[in-house]
Amino acid sequence: MSEQTDTPQDNIDKDMSTSYHTVLTIAGSDSSGGAGIQADIKSISANGGYAASVITATTAQNTQGVTDIHAIPVPHLIAQMEAVLSDIDFDAIKIGMLHSSEVIEAVQGTLAKYLTKHIVLDPVMIATSGDTLITDDAVESLKAFLPKVTLITPNIPEAELLVGHSIDTTNMESSAKELALMYQTSVLLKGGHLDFTETMTDVLYNYESKETNIIHNKAIDTINTHGTGCSLSSSIATYLARGESLESAVVKGCDYLNKAIDAGKDKILGKGHGPVNHFRL
Repeated sequence: MSEQTDTPQDNIDKDMSTSYHTVLTIAGSDSSGGAGIQADIKSISANGGYAASVITATTAQNTQGVTDIHAIPVPHLIAQMEAVLSDIDFDAIKIGMLHSSEVIEAVQGTLAKYLTKHIVLDPVMIATSGDTLITDDAVESLKAFLPKVTLITPNIPEAELLVGHSIDTTNMESSAKELALMYQTSVLLKGGHLDFTETMTDVLYNYESKETNIIHNKAIDTINTHGTGCSLSSSIATYLARGESLESAVVKGCDYLNKAIDAGKDKILGKGHGPVNHFRL
């Protein structure tokens, strides 16, 4: 008889034998399925978590861009949050784009009523085109919210907006630390917008331990990068939900995303920037 080996799914099932590793994503909906709530659910599921969702807005969106946004009324947003938070104990919460001060204050106020173990916030503020996606008032409200979360995962343009100066390969480490001290939270500064040759570099500064971790992954030549920020923050939240330390969750999340990008680099979906291959099919 041949020796039986465990598959990745077997290991996930063993971890979840008596309860789920629960992750709530609070974000917008991407009708093309590559980013937002849809990417979050795929990423959480692929990494062994149970995904629940609160939708902040719906978008008319495809691989080429966003053509319309419909904000969910704040009372219904709060009702969604109350429904799931009053019933389910979440091991981690991932937060995506919060487009207005009213939405930020509603999310922050509702979460304050419940025990939340880990909150990972992806501060989606700037589009690929360079356009700012949220108002100045919303940016200030978001800044006030950051000290309440476990980890923020800004890309370079978002980090520059938060810290108030330019960032390049020479000051990534100091900028991640500066952001963490400024907003009293841990920071994963993503280097995807910078020019690297064969290696991508991200910087984690742990606000609690005051330690810096440099994370390297292979640079992949592809246009299929739609939803990478959503997928990464969701995977990190899932590993935190599964009991990993912050450093371990970030390293495993970055590794997952890198492999998902690599698995989807040659796939064709739509006419623009395709998604990552979440399940590496």
